[in-house]
Amino acid sequence: MKRLRAALPLLLLLLAGIVLYASGALDRFSPQHLVAHQHELHAHIAEHPWLSRLAFIGLLTLAMSTGIPGTIVIILAGGFAFGVVDGTLCSSAGLTLGSLILYLASRYAFGAGTRPPPPFAARLHHGFERHPVSYTLFLRFVPVMPFGAVTVGLAWLRCPMWLFLGASWLGGTVSLVFECSIGAGLGEALGHDGALDAGLLLHASVLLPMGALALLALLPLLIERLTRRWRHLPPPTQD
Repeated sequence: MKRLRAALPLLLLLLAGIVLYASGALDRFSPQHLVAHQHELHAHIAEHPWLSRLAFIGLLTLAMSTGIPGTIVIILAGGFAFGVVDGTLCSSAGLTLGSLILYLASRYAFGAGTRPPPPFAARLHHGFERHPVSYTLFLRFVPVMPFGAVTVGLAWLRCPMWLFLGASWLGGTVSLVFECSIGAGLGEALGHDGALDAGLLLHASVLLPMGALALLALLPLLIERLTRRWRHLPPPTQD
């Protein structure tokens, strides 16, 4: 009963995520839906600027705290609706708050860290034990695993809260800049062409941030290759 009580907050978050995902609410943030209602959307934001931003932050906080897949569509919608700067700021607030809620619920569920870890958390254990600060920053800067999965893994590893918050905010915001740029670029490209098709991806306002995000995703492979080559270099000879 004690273990169930400890796991209850995390179970409730997971249940909320399942309900949110199954309800189809995320479909309202798809590019097709945004394009079809873009005039009403921007009119509502102009009429209620602060309420619109707070509602967006609350929704992203809920989505991030449940760890559901598909939160990228909300972030892209933020860039589409608010632009790069405001979209990034609002998304950063929602991402950080939602991650903190999931972290606290997971840490409470795992107790003192004596319970068996999730499989993905066990794979993170070795690197975190050796270099906790640099490894946490690496996990947040480079999308090697889903954001929610990394949050749960860091909670089991008993990552200090100051390190978790700092790395989540800083690393998450780096990705958000590119993702909100893609959302804003879609809005800009639609303003010129007025049609939602594959040709939108060729606009510089969309193509450049997508390329930067792809490079960020490939960074782990590059780092692994460089470190592997460095480990196999022969030691320097002494004269």
